[in-house]
Amino acid sequence: MSVYKIIAADLWKAAEDDGVFTGAGIDLKDGFIHLSTGQQARRTAQLYFKGQDGLVLVAVDTAKLGDALKYEPSRDGDLFPHLYGALPMAAVLSVRPLPRGADGDHVFPVDVE
Repeated sequence: MSVYKIIAADLWKAAEDDGVFTGAGIDLKDGFIHLSTGQQARRTAQLYFKGQDGLVLVAVDTAKLGDALKYEPSRDGDLFPHLYGALPMAAVLSVRPLPRGADGDHVFPVDVE
């Protein structure tokens, strides 16, 4: 199964250069890396990344995260994946641009469900 991280491309590039992702601002503040399921990712983009360009969608293999991955209640009581620890590059399945369409909403790859 995959979960997803929406992040600014420059922050992700820095993580790739470091060989590990330890979190963006909100992750560091909250003490875990915020992730979304495929079904949650579009709403996450609308709520927290509206109007932002230069984003990427990072797909992560949950099987490679072990016990550090917890599903916890969040927005609307839905269970969201939270990673308590660093995200190793070995768990990354893909990194794809997350452009905005003509309507201003982000355009997700068709396989993200």
